[in-house]
Amino acid sequence: MSTKNPRRAAFDILLRIEKEKSFADILIDHELSKEIIKGADRGLLTELVYGVLRRQGTLDHIIGQFSKQRPEKLELFVLLLLRLGVYQSFFLDRVPVSAAVNETVNLAKDLAPRAAGFINAILRSADRGRDGITYPDRAASPVQYLAARYSHPEWLTAQWCEQLGPDAAEELAAAMAEPPPFTIRTNTLRISREALMERLSQEGVTCSPTTWSPDGIRLNHSGAITRLPSFRDGLFTVQDESSQLAPLFLEPRKGERVLDACAAPGGKSTQIAQLMGNSGEIFACDVNQKKLRMIRETCDRLGIDSIRTFTMDATAPSNAIKDTSFHRILVDAPCSGLGVIRRNPEGKWWKSPADLAQLAVTQLAILENLSKYLEPAGRLLYATCSTSRLENEEVVDAFLSRHPEFALEDLRPLFPSLAPLFTERGCFRSWPHQHGMDGFFAARLKKIQ
Repeated sequence: MSTKNPRRAAFDILLRIEKEKSFADILIDHELSKEIIKGADRGLLTELVYGVLRRQGTLDHIIGQFSKQRPEKLELFVLLLLRLGVYQSFFLDRVPVSAAVNETVNLAKDLAPRAAGFINAILRSADRGRDGITYPDRAASPVQYLAARYSHPEWLTAQWCEQLGPDAAEELAAAMAEPPPFTIRTNTLRISREALMERLSQEGVTCSPTTWSPDGIRLNHSGAITRLPSFRDGLFTVQDESSQLAPLFLEPRKGERVLDACAAPGGKSTQIAQLMGNSGEIFACDVNQKKLRMIRETCDRLGIDSIRTFTMDATAPSNAIKDTSFHRILVDAPCSGLGVIRRNPEGKWWKSPADLAQLAVTQLAILENLSKYLEPAGRLLYATCSTSRLENEEVVDAFLSRHPEFALEDLRPLFPSLAPLFTERGCFRSWPHQHGMDGFFAARLKKIQ
């Protein structure tokens, strides 16, 4: 992928994602780290990869209206080239349609020369016929309409329609197809949010405070975040606003012993350390040893020394926490990630309802295993970045049905300023279309003394 052409680089990345189920952010970072693609082309590469992944369903729907062969029957090279061309023509205002078509056809001449004429014809037909493109009837087939119009799997739009109703589901579907906000968390061990915003302004970054998190800052434009002096000085870390709220709901206190059972990459662990004034003991555990290195590197940058890292499978007893009890436990459970598909859009095309059911089994196993390490009167916060009730309320209810020594706490009276974020049972649930942050869920359980 050593090329100065951002469109060719985008094609290569999209091809690897299709073939290997690789993650877009890792592949993009690797390509940009070569410093071969320069200037505005770096942004174009990122836009093309994420844009095609976010709009893939809609792109295929458009292609299908102008191709006699259904998109899923096309050769992969041809389909990816068509997606790139249609995305630029329909969704990138700053790229003229003529340039989008010509650049795509030139790529096709190198990558799929026998199909170059076909690709040229489809792209030009789509441009001429854009006003006649049709979608499923919204009233009669809302699930199919949302899937095609906003580019999501039908099983997912069906789930949203069931949870929210068609109107709110459309608002959510639209929000989930757009780029997410870029949010950081102030390292309050070293600086206040107000002082950090002033520092960022001096570094040429425009920003604004988050609505719900007291330490969050939304960056409007930052470029390469790791190049900022304030990042190198450990004044902040990257973390979405919804994720910043989970440690607040745990309410860790100075001097306590806390377990973050699925800790990587460490955003919540380091925030817990901040809330505890870098005192007490925090056990940050994860099944992936390599990811624990990321936590230690972040701790070093932020100046945090109250966190100890351990390798642990949270579904089974572990020597890492043997004979140890905790005042607070955070279970940021492995999940489908349906609440963060704006950030990882490739993931929505890899998952199925069967995956959610299997994840729920794992999530319940984690709760079953870790609950015995919680001290009497201790608190356990169960959290996911999923919108699915199967992974959230149903897991909590299944656990509570087996464990009468635990009770669900109502967070509403404890955090009155955040009242709009709680369900009728007092659980935390955020929605991108309502609250401007990732989809997230959290329930706090108390071990009855």
